[in-house]
Amino acid sequence: MQHILLIEDDVEMQELICEYLSSYNFEVTPFAQPKEALEHFRKNPTHYAVVVLDLMLPQMDGFDVCKKLREVSQLPIIISSARGEVSDKILAFEGGADDYLAKPYEPRELVIRINAILRRATKELRVVGDFSIDEDKREVQVDGYSVDLTQIEYDIFLFFLKNREKVVSRELISNAVKGIEYNSKDRTIDMHISNLRQKIGDDAKEPKYIKSVWGIGYKFVGV
Repeated sequence: MQHILLIEDDVEMQELICEYLSSYNFEVTPFAQPKEALEHFRKNPTHYAVVVLDLMLPQMDGFDVCKKLREVSQLPIIISSARGEVSDKILAFEGGADDYLAKPYEPRELVIRINAILRRATKELRVVGDFSIDEDKREVQVDGYSVDLTQIEYDIFLFFLKNREKVVSRELISNAVKGIEYNSKDRTIDMHISNLRQKIGDDAKEPKYIKSVWGIGYKFVGV
């Protein structure tokens, strides 16, 4: 089931969207107050597949909400607003929105737009646990934040993902990754993995993702 974050202060519209999306097997978390929604989202950046955002909101303008969401995540944002002027659409897209629906619209159209965005996102990104991987661009995100990996670190990371929950030796890693050669006395592989750990926010002493297996190599867990 895909999770949708809805930021809409019109109670009737909020209930209509929630009810309709639920009938298409989406789980919707609604907020009327944008500041509460932003605070919640910052604590749960990987929980949602799409944000549906109204523009005319209390506390904050929807354009500002869109920009703040985009500062912390690349999650797809669909604007759902009665403001249908071309200038509003331009501002929304410039602020990071992915789609724009001018009210009134048929709820079925919102479902179609959400599904279209999810299809595009599925083609572009592979999501594994806390990680989103764009293999075309060779980019990795952790909890919505991009991490800058070297070519070797990226290849080691992909090797770990393909072999997660398996114990892999340093020799296996060197055979799978171009640019490093195995030598039992050489700590090059360990150095690359140490750098990878730091970049993805893993702690070698209490690892969440990459565990050292004494005398053998490593095991990728937690996803």
